[in-house]
Parts: sequence; C-alpha cells; structure tokens
Amino acid sequence: MIFSTVPIISVIIPVYNGGESFHRCLSSLSKAAASAYEIIVVADGDTDGSWLVAKNFGVTVIRNETNAGPAQARNLGAKLAKGDVLFFVDADVEIYPDTIAQVAIAFQEEAGIDALIGSYDDAPGASNFLSQYKNLFHHYTHQTASSNASTFWGACGAIRRDIFLDIGGFNESYTCIEDIELGYRLKHHGYQIKLYKNIQVKHLKHWGVISLLKAEFFCRALPWTKLILRDRQMINDLNLKLNSRISVILLYLVLAISIISCILPTIFISTYFLLLFLLILNLPVYQFFFQKRGFLFTTKAIAWHWIYYFYSGLAFAIGFANYRIYHPNKKVSY
Repeated sequence: MIFSTVPIISVIIPVYNGGESFHRCLSSLSKAAASAYEIIVVADGDTDGSWLVAKNFGVTVIRNETNAGPAQARNLGAKLAKGDVLFFVDADVEIYPDTIAQVAIAFQEEAGIDALIGSYDDAPGASNFLSQYKNLFHHYTHQTASSNASTFWGACGAIRRDIFLDIGGFNESYTCIEDIELGYRLKHHGYQIKLYKNIQVKHLKHWGVISLLKAEFFCRALPWTKLILRDRQMINDLNLKLNSRISVILLYLVLAISIISCILPTIFISTYFLLLFLLILNLPVYQFFFQKRGFLFTTKAIAWHWIYYFYSGLAFAIGFANYRIYHPNKKVSY
C-alpha cells in the first residue's frame, strides 16, 4: 500500500538523563520540525531535568515517574501519537534537516513498505577512538547490509502506526534490543522492513572501555543470542553474516591452538595462517577504516574487532548452553 498523499509523521524520542546530547538532538529536530506533525518526548524517570529541556523546545512531553525502559517509553509515545507513521529517534542522535522529509517520501513512494530503518553517518559526534570505532563499524555494517532489512532499529526507525499498534508495539519485557525483537516479530508476520542507507543520523554517544563492553555483552550479545535461539533461526545479515560467524570460529581456533602449543610447540605456526585468513576475511571493513581514519586507527580497530569476535562468541556459547539446559529438545537453524 502506498500513501496517496505525503504521510503525517509523529517523531517519538524516549529519554533518560539525556544531558547535552539530548539538547543537541532536540536542536536538530527543531530544524526539521516543519516536516513533522508532532514531536513527542517521553521522559522516562529522568533526574537531570531532561523533561524540562524538552518542554522548553515546545514539544509534547510525557513523564514517567520511574525509569521503565525504552520499550515502555516508546509505547507510551506511540499511543499518544496521531501520525500515519511513527518515527523513533534515540535521544543521543542528531538528525539532518531533511531526515523527516526523507522518511515521509519513502513511505509515500515505495509500495509495500511497512517499516524502515536508517543508518549512522560516518562522522560520529564523540572524538575518542572507541566512539569513532564503534560508530564507524555500525555505519559500515548498515551500509553493506541487505536493503531488505531483517530487523528494526530504534535509533532511526519508522513504522506505520496501524501496523505498530496491531502487532502490539515493543515488547516491554525487554530492557534492551527491544527494537530487534520487534523487527523479528514484524518479519514473522510477513511485514516488509526496508533499510534506507541514505537516511542517516549522527550518533553522539561517548563510548569508554567499560561502557562499551558492558553494553555489547550484557545488553546486546547475550539477549540477542537468546532471541536467535527463541526464533530458532540465524539470519545472514548485519552482525550475523556468515563471514562474521566464521571469524569467531577462526579466532577461537587461534586461542585453542595457542594453548595446546604449550604442549606441542610445532603446531603454533598454524596460528599465523589462521590469523592471515582472519585478516583476509575481514579485509573490506579494515579497508573502510583505513580510508576513513588512516593506518594507526585501523591497527587499533583490528584489535578491537577481534575482541568483539571474542565476546560475541563467548556470549553465544553461554546463551546456547543456557538454552540447551532449559530447552533440550528444540533445534536451531543456522
């Protein structure tokens, strides 16, 4: 179904202690406000006055007394929204002046589109290495993914309001990856999600070592593993592409052989061939890093990319073992 006219867009932003990034988010939205019917901010138990910042920008504000999580916050905003399309934006991103208009045009012009997601741009807001690495990697992942998206993305994702309400919105039992879970349900019910690589937003989040590892392992890898095993299917897209899975296996083979070589030193040379294979397999992303940030950045990015494969594999192993304990008779399709 194509909208006969440009659809009305309701922008929904959940926020919990958004700080300066949230102010920048609202400033960017104010420059694109003419393209939106309404902007709804759900202040989710904030203690830093984020709700007041939003009110000063003249947007609609809903306040939660306690922090209930982004899934419930987004659902509250969706229930109040009156637009044909709900456009979800995170509180730590900046949009471009034409972003909302791009979303509206996409829904008007493309037949069969039920939801869409965008991408982070290639100029992250925070300047430190980990923030640059993480967000550039996210940009690369989306820019090289299938246009027929396998899931939803809450940082820059839009969906027809009638479909969102019909499917029950975000699952509020999820405190993270609620957007991925919604995407899996949408696909299960036959809805079409498109990835528009030209619709981009700027991520402002500052990542440190602890915050990155905590978020990646506990708030992403572990719950996503559980979700994969729940649906008993691993889709060959985004972070789950076949070459990523092979890379995890290669890295753990290197670690295993390195340990065994303490007893059988002659086998250690095989690790060099495995590491070379790992480099070649991931050469496109390393070339991307080199083009964007140069040699020194790329060498550090390779190290962190391999750490990423390590904790992703560890999370899957833990999640799989736990799943087998409680669901011994179910099978998983790879």
